[in-house]
Amino acid sequence: MDITLTSLEMEHSELLKAKIASEIASQDAWIPFSRYMEMALYEPGMGYYSAGAHKLGSGGDFTTAPELSPLFGAAICTTLIPVLEGLKAQGLQTQILEFGAGTGKLAASILTRLQDLDFALDRYDIVEISPDLAQRQQDFIGKTIKQLHSQTQCDWLSELPQDFKGIILANEVIDAIPCDAIIYQNGFWYWHGVTVENNNFTWKRGSPVEQDLLPETLLSGNFSEGYVTELHAPANAWMHQVTQQLHSGLFLTFDYGFPEGEYYHPQRLEGTLMAHHRHHAIQDPFHLPGLCDLTTHVEWSQIARSALAENADDVFLTNQAAYLLDAGIGDIALAIGDPNNPTTFLPISNSLQKLLSEAEMGELFKVFAFTKNLEQLLPGYTLEDLPGLRGRNRL
Repeated sequence: MDITLTSLEMEHSELLKAKIASEIASQDAWIPFSRYMEMALYEPGMGYYSAGAHKLGSGGDFTTAPELSPLFGAAICTTLIPVLEGLKAQGLQTQILEFGAGTGKLAASILTRLQDLDFALDRYDIVEISPDLAQRQQDFIGKTIKQLHSQTQCDWLSELPQDFKGIILANEVIDAIPCDAIIYQNGFWYWHGVTVENNNFTWKRGSPVEQDLLPETLLSGNFSEGYVTELHAPANAWMHQVTQQLHSGLFLTFDYGFPEGEYYHPQRLEGTLMAHHRHHAIQDPFHLPGLCDLTTHVEWSQIARSALAENADDVFLTNQAAYLLDAGIGDIALAIGDPNNPTTFLPISNSLQKLLSEAEMGELFKVFAFTKNLEQLLPGYTLEDLPGLRGRNRL
């Protein structure tokens, strides 16, 4: 991979590298991978999401579904409308809160679609930890609201409000929550942490993993020597917290991952950790800290258990293609484009192919949702009744 870096980029990465190395030195030459990932992504002023960088879109490091097409957000509205109408019928604010809104394109496409459907949304608020992304969101969404002549209020929050009643969205958020790496050796699981050798970061085995932290699949499975995978305590804790603070409504997230049977498959020898830089996937998670995004696939089974433990009504999991087709993305595409006009319809068709194809995002990306106290908002509704969420592969 031949990518030219500026002197400022190299200096930025080296400064963060020195900061992480100092942390390792202060911790007896070893830190858990979750701490390395936390610093690489979120160290104030230096981490990938905490310092200014062009992260998303064609000129960034990766592209998300909302970046590909506004059809993605438009289709989601098919699921959102019944919940929003239920809020309105109860005399409550109609509100959506999005975690990690990227460039703001998902919010903009949802606001546009709701206006097209003559639904007046009261609030669309955003929790964003990246200062430069928050600024891009404010500019883009503000412009969209102005163009729509919308009365929707939009604020940027530092955390999810308590007792929230409404809809919570998260697109490709859980994959960026720091995880721990573990390795199987001599019949035991060990923490797979980070040390410094010859001025470079490298893996180093730590102490044995406490058995009560391991899912049953890892305790009972047959794994080969040196098998590496991840544990996701911070992501599961985040899911507990979000579910606790959602008083009533719908949680809906999109991300890549597997249920635990697939996630911890004996043939998945090296786990799912990956770095991303300028649309290149990089196996080495220690490559250019601060300049690379670090992600891990989501282990959906424990995420679901975390939601259910906090009194979610029910949970739902399916692949992105099935969800978007059920939500009517094909009909929406035909409504906004003329199939007989290749010039205008070809870009629409290409984006649909990327969103739905098994070889692109259609199968690997999953849709996870749960409701909580939804019967108080929508008497008679269940998760399966919401358009796009019809009980496929429920966990």
